[in-house]
Amino acid sequence: MKAGKGGTRKRVDKRGSQTARVARPARTLPGAAPLAKLAPPKLPASADLSRSIIYRIRRAQLWVFKDVSRRLAAFEISPSQFFVLSAIEANPGVNQFAIAQSLSIERAGLGRLVDHLLRCGLVRRSASAVNRRYYVLYLTETGAALLGRLRPAIDESEKALAGRIGQRSFRELQRALDRIRDP
Repeated sequence: MKAGKGGTRKRVDKRGSQTARVARPARTLPGAAPLAKLAPPKLPASADLSRSIIYRIRRAQLWVFKDVSRRLAAFEISPSQFFVLSAIEANPGVNQFAIAQSLSIERAGLGRLVDHLLRCGLVRRSASAVNRRYYVLYLTETGAALLGRLRPAIDESEKALAGRIGQRSFRELQRALDRIRDP
């Protein structure tokens, strides 16, 4: 680039031909205040979703999962992996298909989750004695021990939610979600 007039530079390609003028970035003066962070854009009034229950549930779900993910990050476990470990603990010898159905996880996605848990030594998989087409899952001792250390993090996340909305609202939310899940 070559310097031009009025704070712009001429862009020059490899052959020496001039292409376009490009504005130079403004220089920051020593001691000058940093630029203020821009506020996130607001939705236009016609797209206001704040009254939609579906939107509110989705926003709440994002907050909860962000909190749980942050708490489980120290253990290098995702919320989905925690749920799978919990399902296996509650149902030793359960087949992968049953877990996929009960947790509403696609079979391929569950297969990847289980493969990861196997590589980490948290579960073991074997062919079912009842139906050789299925694999059944068991927690390893390492998996059971980790699950025991994960539960307090989950409890803390639920306490944070209860603290945010109040104990009574928390219990009401639990009942309402049970009615949605189990019509």
